[in-house]
Amino acid sequence: MSELVVVGVDGSPSGFDAVAWAADDACRAGAALRIVSVVETWPYQVPQIAAVEWESSMTERAREILAKAQEIARERRPTVEVSTRVMAGKASVALREQAAEAAELVVGRRGAGGFAGAVLGSVSMSVAGQTPGPVVVVRDGDAASHDEVVVGVDGSPACEPALDYAFRQAELRGGSLRAVHAWPLPFALAPDFSCDIEALRESHLRITREQLTPWQERHPDVRVIADVQCGHPVKTLVAAGDRADLLVLGSQGRSGLGSFVLGSVMRGVLHHARCTVAVVRERP
Repeated sequence: MSELVVVGVDGSPSGFDAVAWAADDACRAGAALRIVSVVETWPYQVPQIAAVEWESSMTERAREILAKAQEIARERRPTVEVSTRVMAGKASVALREQAAEAAELVVGRRGAGGFAGAVLGSVSMSVAGQTPGPVVVVRDGDAASHDEVVVGVDGSPACEPALDYAFRQAELRGGSLRAVHAWPLPFALAPDFSCDIEALRESHLRITREQLTPWQERHPDVRVIADVQCGHPVKTLVAAGDRADLLVLGSQGRSGLGSFVLGSVMRGVLHHARCTVAVVRERP
C-alpha cells in the first residue's frame, strides 16, 4: 500500500486541528496527505427545494473548507504533497471508503454538526469503531510534547496491529513506547477468598514482555517500558495518556480491552482521554 494519510474536515476547529496533526504525521512518514470534505445532502432533501440547489451551495462550502485546510497543511509542512477531494454521501461511510486506500485515517474529536458540549462526535465514533486499519481521533488544540507513545496490550493476538502501529509511531517520533497492561483485581467470590497479588502481577508482566519481545527485536532503537498495573483499563489508559503524545488501542482482545465493533473500554478511553487516540483494527 502506498503511503497516504487521509484526513476528514467539516469546517469545525476540531477538523482543522486534525489537518495539522495529519500534516505532521505525513511529514514524519514521508507520506502524501489527502484532505477530504463530505457533502451530506440527504438530510436536506425536501420537496419544496430542488436538491441541486442544496448540492451546489454545500459543494461550494466544502471547497472553501478544503482551501483553508490545504493552506493550514502547506504552511505547517511545505514539503508534504497535499491533495483535496469533495465527496457526496454519508460522512462516516465516505471516510471509511477513503481509509481503504490509506495508511491511516485522521479525524477531529468533534464535528461542526454535533451537540454542544459533546466530547466525541458521532462521525468520529463511527469511523473509529468500524474502519479497518488505524483511525486517529485528534485531541482539540495544541498539546505539549512528551516524546512518548502509549499502547494498550493484553497478551492477545488482537493487539498485534496496534503494536505494529505504535512501534512505528514511536520510531518515527524518536520517542519511547509505554505498553500498558491493566488487569482488574478478581472479585471475592467467598468470605475466605484470597489471592497472591504479586504473583498475579508477575504473571501479567511475563505475558506482556513475551508479547513485546518480537516487536522490540524489529525496532531496536525504540525504548520500551512494560507498564503492568492492577486497575480499571479505562482509568489506567487515560492516566497513561496524560503523559503521552499518542495513545494507541487495538479494537478487540481479552481482559476488557475490546468487544464487538467498539468495546466499552474503547468508548471510555475515546470519551475521557486528554490526548490524541489511535484505534487500530486489523485489515481484512
